[in-house]
Amino acid sequence: MSKDYIEKRKGGYWVKDSRISLDSIVYAFKAGASPETIKHKFPLLRLEEIYGAITFYLANEKKVDDYLEEANTQLESTAAARRKQIQKAKPELIKRLKSAKQESEVTR
Repeated sequence: MSKDYIEKRKGGYWVKDSRISLDSIVYAFKAGASPETIKHKFPLLRLEEIYGAITFYLANEKKVDDYLEEANTQLESTAAARRKQIQKAKPELIKRLKSAKQESEVTR
């Protein structure tokens, strides 16, 4: 009997019937966290669900890694666009922030 622990919704992967993304579990797992440690970070999940999520990741590693890479690329692109937008809209503020940062680094 097979049980599904992961569902795809809103363009991402989620632990079924939860608001916890597969991304969260995969990043913790890749950082060396054990399923039990991940359980402490996400107490709403059962250990069975965490093992199920890790199993899903390992069975679909290339697909999930590609998804994570694409999501990170989109996030970086959005952040870069926002930075440019702020720099154009508030050049004096950016200048003051850079100056304050430089002064802070000198005083260390």
